[in-house]
Amino acid sequence: MSCPHLAEGALVEPKPTDECPDCLAIGNADWVHLRGCLTCGHIGCCDSSPNQHATKHFEATGHPVMRSIQPGETWRWCFVDEEIG
Repeated sequence: MSCPHLAEGALVEPKPTDECPDCLAIGNADWVHLRGCLTCGHIGCCDSSPNQHATKHFEATGHPVMRSIQPGETWRWCFVDEEIG
């Protein structure tokens, strides 16, 4: 793993949920999978979802690493280096 962001520990562990708060805020209930930001804990929907709120969160904040919060998944994704860990 060459990505320094993935090597860092999480500052915040995202709380498990089954809802995308950003989608709910705009009256949308159409998301696929959820991701949690390891910098601030923000939950957003994945890029397979129509609104792609996890990516939008990265673009707005620069927080580099999200992790899957799907049951049984522990992988993480670095937006900066486009690397999975």
